[in-house]
Amino acid sequence: MNPYRILVVDDEEDLCEILQFNLETEGYQVDVAYSAEEALKKDLTVYHLLLLDVMMGEISGFRMARMLNENPKTSSIPVIFLTAKDTENDRLTGFNIGADDYISKPFSIREVIARVKVVLRRVDKNSEPEMPSTLTYETLTMQLDNKKVLLDGQEIPFTKKEYEILKLLLENMNRVFTREEMLSRIWSDEVVVLDRTVDVNITRLRKKIGPYGKQIVTRLGYGYCFEG
Repeated sequence: MNPYRILVVDDEEDLCEILQFNLETEGYQVDVAYSAEEALKKDLTVYHLLLLDVMMGEISGFRMARMLNENPKTSSIPVIFLTAKDTENDRLTGFNIGADDYISKPFSIREVIARVKVVLRRVDKNSEPEMPSTLTYETLTMQLDNKKVLLDGQEIPFTKKEYEILKLLLENMNRVFTREEMLSRIWSDEVVVLDRTVDVNITRLRKKIGPYGKQIVTRLGYGYCFEG
C-alpha cells in the first residue's frame, strides 16, 4: 500500500469516483469530498496532497486554498487545482495562492496520475538528504522538521511556496538566484508559470518577515538573494 493519502474535493461525483478508483489502483489511499464545506470538516492534516476543484458552491477551491494557507497546520499541504477555468489570470491566481500544479478540465487520468507523482516526489522526505533542523538569521528562524517560520519567537503563517523560497535563499545566503532558477526549483517543470509569479511571492515574503524583508535584495537584471 502506498503511504500517501490524498483527498479529492470536487462537486462532480462521477469525476470523484473515477479519480478515486484510478488513484487507488496506483496504490494511494484516497478519500473524497463533494464540497469545500464537507472537506473542511475533515482532519486535513492527515493528507499528503489535495486535488481541489476551483468552481464549487459557496466556498470555491481558491477560497478553500486560502483558508488552508492561513492555518499553520495545513499551510504546507500540497494542492493541485482541477478546473475548467483556464485563462492566464486563473492560472496565475492559483499559483499565487500557492498551488503546486494546475490541471485544466477535461484531462486524462494518466496526466493526473503523472502530475500527482511529480508533486509527491518533490515532498517525499524519504528521498531528501538529511538537513539541519533549523535555519536561522538573527531572530528569524525556520524550523525544517515541522515547516514553521518564527520571527522573534512568534510563528508566521506561510504558504508552501513562500516557505520554499525563504528556505532556498537562507540555505544559499548571498547567492543570487534568477527567476528562472527559482521557478525550476520551486515550481514544477510540468506547468507554465509566469516570471512575475516569483515577484508576487517575493513581495508577500518580504512583508511577512518584517524587518528582515530588506535582506531579500533585488539584483536588477539578475534576480534575488538574501544578504547576510
